[in-house]
Amino acid sequence: MAKIELKKVTPPTKDNEAKIYHLTDETMALRKEKVLAAMQKENIDSIIIYCDLEHGSNFSYLTGFMTRFEESLLVLHQDGTAFFISGNENLKMNQHSRLPATLLHYPQFSLPDQPMKGEKSLTAVLQAAKISNEQQNIGVIGWKMFTSAQEDNRKLFDVPHFILAAIEAAAPKSQIENRSDIFIHPAYGVRATNNANEIAYYEFGSSLASDCVLSALDAVNLGKTEMAVASHLVRYGQTPNVMPIAACGERFLNAFISPTDKKIQLGDKMSLTTGFKGGLASRSGYVIHTAKELPKGQENYLSKVAQPYFNAVTTWLEQIEIGMTGGQLYQIIEDVLPQNTYHWHLNPGHLTADEEWMSSPVKENSSVKLTSGMLLQIDIIPAVAGFAGASCENGIALADANLRQELAANYPAVWQRIKTRQEYIRQTLNITLPDHVLPLSSGVAFYTPFFLAKDLAFVKG
Repeated sequence: MAKIELKKVTPPTKDNEAKIYHLTDETMALRKEKVLAAMQKENIDSIIIYCDLEHGSNFSYLTGFMTRFEESLLVLHQDGTAFFISGNENLKMNQHSRLPATLLHYPQFSLPDQPMKGEKSLTAVLQAAKISNEQQNIGVIGWKMFTSAQEDNRKLFDVPHFILAAIEAAAPKSQIENRSDIFIHPAYGVRATNNANEIAYYEFGSSLASDCVLSALDAVNLGKTEMAVASHLVRYGQTPNVMPIAACGERFLNAFISPTDKKIQLGDKMSLTTGFKGGLASRSGYVIHTAKELPKGQENYLSKVAQPYFNAVTTWLEQIEIGMTGGQLYQIIEDVLPQNTYHWHLNPGHLTADEEWMSSPVKENSSVKLTSGMLLQIDIIPAVAGFAGASCENGIALADANLRQELAANYPAVWQRIKTRQEYIRQTLNITLPDHVLPLSSGVAFYTPFFLAKDLAFVKG
């Protein structure tokens, strides 16, 4: 293990620009082209994409929006023809869609007891959207790509049963399968990689999440409530893509999962998390000033948990390479932070986009190659009995020389922030960060495990 030590440092500057670089018409057209090309390659005649407010990222990849309050469907045929099926309160959104589509009203998608004027069966509406036996292969796109080793993943559906039943009734002789993989599969999904415009777009949310968590860390103090600290975890009215966490002491009292009026006490374990489109930021540690204040029996937290964990984060950042397989990265983390000792059980890294966790190439023996344009979260979660957790989670982009040049040319402010962050990680934290690793926030690798020592952070020795 590399030498990992706590050292007084100048914390990184909170650098979110409060500016959204919108997705361009060219990017949206490219997205449609990528989806149609995937459909053609996979011999899929039509896709039906489900959306609700929590499960709409594949839908919004083409339309630019998610439907509020109610469900909706987007039907896309291989010839590019599209239909938007909406309940009452999202009919107006069709005029704003980045993908031109014919509007069809299905009032049953609306909230309970709203007017049912113009009611038809969903089967009839789907038939109006040209879903019929003429399509030999129909792909149903929810939000989840199943990866079971025991079941037929393409016959597992994550959309409401009444929708699936209507599709089957509209096209009873067609092959109907779950094909969310064409959107989110880490090897060939259209959303697995991003262009410069998309990276600039997502950098806003990633850096906002980081700034919010850094502000929440600054706000942690004895006697404050979880809710007071949590007020720093949302900003600008942006919708989080995870439930914000500000939890001290023992969590989930009375099964309540949001921040409460519980007051922070010396020696408490504490976790802080928030996320927006583009990335999440998370920190875990103790509410103390020095190691002398660690709870009884947990005095060796640094050597048993936090230092080995930060060594794994450092190793992840220094050794991740474009072209390596996810299995290679998985093994690198297994070598420096063995599962049998540190009991992490999820993937030590995953793809992010509109949602916090899209899919992951980082699995044991995975042959999926890490590719320029991927957005990845450092998501290693040790669980050592008797101790608080350790978490320093933020997001990065992988970018080859061409993508870096494009980003620098078209988004100079974003590029300057990335360069400043790289230098902070290299010069202040002493981590040898490769040029192809682009920190999407200033908080990447800044980890203060003692929440009352705001400038006492881990550095590589």
